[in-house]
Amino acid sequence: MDISVIGTGYVGLVSGTCFSEIGHNVTCIDIDPEKINKLKDGISPIHEPGLTDYLKSNFAKGRLHFTTSYDSVKNASAVFLAVGTPSLPNGDANLDYLFQALDNVLETNTESIIVIKSTVPVGTSSQIKDHISKKGFKNPIVNNPEFLREGSAVSDFLKPDRIVLGFTNEKAGETIAELYKPLVRQGNPIYSMSNLSAEMTKYASNSFLAAKVSFINEVARLCDATGADIQEVKKGMSSDQRIGSQFLYPGPGYGGSCFPKDVKALKATADKYKVNLKLIPSIDMTNDDQKNYIAEKVINHFEGNLKGKKITLWGVAFKANTDDVRETPALNIYEKLEKAGANINFYDPCAGENFLKLTSNNISQSQDMYEALEDSEALIVVTEWREFQTPDFSRIKDKMKTPLIFDFRNLFETEQVLKNGFTYYSIGKNS
Repeated sequence: MDISVIGTGYVGLVSGTCFSEIGHNVTCIDIDPEKINKLKDGISPIHEPGLTDYLKSNFAKGRLHFTTSYDSVKNASAVFLAVGTPSLPNGDANLDYLFQALDNVLETNTESIIVIKSTVPVGTSSQIKDHISKKGFKNPIVNNPEFLREGSAVSDFLKPDRIVLGFTNEKAGETIAELYKPLVRQGNPIYSMSNLSAEMTKYASNSFLAAKVSFINEVARLCDATGADIQEVKKGMSSDQRIGSQFLYPGPGYGGSCFPKDVKALKATADKYKVNLKLIPSIDMTNDDQKNYIAEKVINHFEGNLKGKKITLWGVAFKANTDDVRETPALNIYEKLEKAGANINFYDPCAGENFLKLTSNNISQSQDMYEALEDSEALIVVTEWREFQTPDFSRIKDKMKTPLIFDFRNLFETEQVLKNGFTYYSIGKNS
């Protein structure tokens, strides 16, 4: 099938590349010519395990194309809209890019199926249908929200837990379901529902996962205060099949492009419909509290006196296996410690250049995790990169001015760290 994908961000590029991998003829369209030229050279603008190999392979086979032109839309059976929907000041999603892309499509093809891949507020499909109808066209609309995790997005796309399709036009729904059939041969379901329900499913899913993260972080803070151990508590909780273990890892707070934005958008939807929610607005507040809490742990250790002290961050991406620094907890840590007078140095295997764009000049980057520790008075583990999980503690100690570790991913065994002569802080562990 001929497919056009508008937008080459995390969602659009992964989706387009993976569709080509299962045999479809895909054209990815973006307004940024520099990005398109790099993609043609096999250079992915994002770090996502497995993506570059599939990109190069399918581009070489002629199944995957990159362009700034909408010409391919003329022959496309389906056009996927995968452009950004960033937050507005009130928390609602900005749909300007979505409607601009839609208008560009309608100028070229007034019959193809329009698939909304972008995360959009409940009711957006109705707005799009009205918009198309006012122009005198009848393109069918299918909502197909993505559930990709950054860092494992390629695997998630090719081995989905489920596919969600929202539509009223049965033929359009069947056509898009056919696209995904090679990915659900093991029996994973394709759920068909209304457009409105598909839109709500996306926001409800992400907000619920964000709630799990915020919940375990609050319990971890309580463990810090009471002496209980969050690792033991998590085992006791997650063995209950009704709860499970996923997203119950205490840490510095969630970040990225989805959870913060989607929680805010769901709250904005509630405000729009005058529904007084209590739980959902508290999710983001709790996450902000967590980011502040871990920064205060560092400041309190130094009794507020960080002037001239070198502090090293290991990891600045919001999570491992990605170069995404949007809403990363590392930024909050950096800002608070820098304001307290600290000199911040960091190492991250992928996200360094992106992080530097968010910070002032009062920060330095190292290209090696151990060299980053030279004369440092504290190591703060922010991101759970695999290379951080079993470090050489004697080498760390030799490099540092003071043997002090703040392990905000609970990567290390407390006994081992203490045995190596470190002062050790974690989140909720009885250390």
